[in-house]
Amino acid sequence: MFGILNINKPAGQTSRDVVNRVQRLVKPAKAGHAGTLDPLATGVLIVCLGPATRLISYVQAMPKQYHAIFHLGQASPSDDTETEITELDSPSIPTLADIEANLPKFIGSIQQIPPAYSALKINGQRAYQLARRGQEVELPPRPVQIYELEVIAYEYPELEMKICCGSGTYVRSLGRDLAHSLGTAAVMSGLTRTAIGPFQVEDGLTLEQLSHEEIVTYLHPARCAVSHLPTMTLSQQQIEEIRNGRTIEVGTTHSDIEIAALDSQGNLVALLREKQPGILGPIRNFPSS
Repeated sequence: MFGILNINKPAGQTSRDVVNRVQRLVKPAKAGHAGTLDPLATGVLIVCLGPATRLISYVQAMPKQYHAIFHLGQASPSDDTETEITELDSPSIPTLADIEANLPKFIGSIQQIPPAYSALKINGQRAYQLARRGQEVELPPRPVQIYELEVIAYEYPELEMKICCGSGTYVRSLGRDLAHSLGTAAVMSGLTRTAIGPFQVEDGLTLEQLSHEEIVTYLHPARCAVSHLPTMTLSQQQIEEIRNGRTIEVGTTHSDIEIAALDSQGNLVALLREKQPGILGPIRNFPSS
């Protein structure tokens, strides 16, 4: 078990619930997910198996796509429908033109305040645990990357959007902030992650399909986790050198970038970085498939 599993997570399940189900089917191999989805959310959940758990951070860094539904004129402590909803008195009712005119403010690198009901830690405790106890939660803004925002459908109060963003973005916070810029409020009532990098929701395994045999059949090779990196095919002698922690001479310069090293069958065997001009050394080694 060494690879990447694309699972279509249903609503009502935590990301940890899904990983636990996979873990029972693949043990003693490890399993870990890349990019948490809240229980409300559905869609692409990537589970890395075996040594591929060391590639989780690479999957997390991939661009993500979402289909989100917001209800304008409403507010909640969690910015979604998981906590008590308050209806605003005589809220502003923005037009489609108003919404589309405000979208450019939220594209690019923006500062975003995460929701109080989030898994971020404050003095060692999860923010949502403090919020549920009635404590005031103040999280500092942090930079996130928004690549694309598109209105799919709008009939007040329901707004449907396509969102392409980077790691660490809270979609419910994005809806909250967009609504505030329009003089109203919003709660997220539905969220589907439609893609992480090359992994698409329509290709994901459902929980009903999960079995050891299906996992083996649908397991993506580990190299998919680093598909954004340049690749290099190594000879067997070079692979042995790398696995013993030694460097290899390649002649060409690869300054300050990581390289995915493959064997002759295209399997990921290592991640390399330049130690000296034209000389590469291992960052991580992986077993033979």
